[in-house]
Amino acid sequence: ALDGTNVPVSVYKNLIEAVHDNMHYMHKYVRLRKKLMKKDELHMYDLYTSIVPTADAKIPFEEAKKTVLEAVKPLGEEYQSILKEGFDNRWIDIYENEGKRSGAYSWGAYGTHPYVLLNYQDNLDSVFTLAHEMGHAMHTYYSQKKQPITYSDYKIFVAEVASTCNESLLTHYMLENCEDEAEKAYLINHYLESFRTTLFRQTMFAEFEHIVHDKIFSGETLTQEDLNHIYYDLNVMYYGKDMRIDEEIAYEWMRIPHFYSPYYVYQYATGYSAAVTFSKKILNDGQKAVDSYINNFLCGGSSKDPIELLRSAGVDMAKVEPIDKALEVFEEVLDYFSVD
Repeated sequence: ALDGTNVPVSVYKNLIEAVHDNMHYMHKYVRLRKKLMKKDELHMYDLYTSIVPTADAKIPFEEAKKTVLEAVKPLGEEYQSILKEGFDNRWIDIYENEGKRSGAYSWGAYGTHPYVLLNYQDNLDSVFTLAHEMGHAMHTYYSQKKQPITYSDYKIFVAEVASTCNESLLTHYMLENCEDEAEKAYLINHYLESFRTTLFRQTMFAEFEHIVHDKIFSGETLTQEDLNHIYYDLNVMYYGKDMRIDEEIAYEWMRIPHFYSPYYVYQYATGYSAAVTFSKKILNDGQKAVDSYINNFLCGGSSKDPIELLRSAGVDMAKVEPIDKALEVFEEVLDYFSVD
C-alpha cells in the first residue's frame, strides 16, 4: 500500500512508536478534561463537547480575511499578495445557499486559479476553515505555477500539510494577539482537540489497521469479536486510566470508512506532524525556513516522492523527530491549563 508513493514502511512504524513514547501527553489531556468538566467519570462521548464555554464572538467574513492575512505574514509578502488576490477576485464561494453541499473544500484545474467552497458561519471555527482551505489553494497555486501538468498535483501523503500549517500559524497569531481570556481558552481547546483527533486518534486507527492486517497475513481468522477486542484495547491504551472506556466503543471501527482504503489514515497524522513542525520552523527560523517551505515544498507538486519532497524543505518524516517536535508543541499548549 505504501509502495505507490515510495513511502518506507519505517515511516508507518516510526509514527506508532513515537506516539507510544509520548502517550503520557494524551493521558494528561484526558485528566485535564476530567478536571475542567468536573466529571466523576469521563466517558468517550464527553470528548465531543468543549472543555471551555464556546466562544460566541461574531466574526464577519471581511474580518476573517484580515485575520488570516495577518496570521500568514511570516510566510512573506508574496504569499500574502497571492492570498489577497484570492480573497478579492472571487476564488471563494463563501456562504450557504439552497442546494449547496455542506462542508468546505478546495479544487481546481491546471491553468486556472484554485476555487474554494465554504459555508461560512461568522464564527471562530469558520475562520480556521478559511485558513485551512486557502492553505490547500495556495499549495495548488504554487505547484501548478512551478510544475508542468504531469507533476502539478500533489500526493495524499502531503495533501494536508499546507492547510494545517496555515491553521497552526493562525492559532499562534490569535493566541499572541487575543486579549479575551475566554476566547484564548477556546483557542487552546481547539488546538488541543486538533492534536487529539488528528495525531493521536488517526495513529490509533493506523495501529488498529496494522494489527488486523498482520493477523490476516499470519493466517489467523478474525471474527467480529476479535476486531472488537483489538479496537477496545487500543482505546484503553490511548486514553488511559482517567477515561471510562465504554463497552460500545468496541464497535466504532465498523463505521470508519477510511478502513476500506488500506493504509490511508496514517497520512493524517504524519501530515499534521509535518505541518506543525513547518510552522514552528517558520516562526523560529524566519526567511530561511520560509524560502525552503515555499520553494522546495509548495512549489514541488509531485516532482519528487513525498518523503524526499518534505526532506528537501527541512522536515524528514523518515525519522521520528518531526512527530516528537509536534508533540512538544502539544505539551506546550497543554501547559496553558494547570492540571496537576
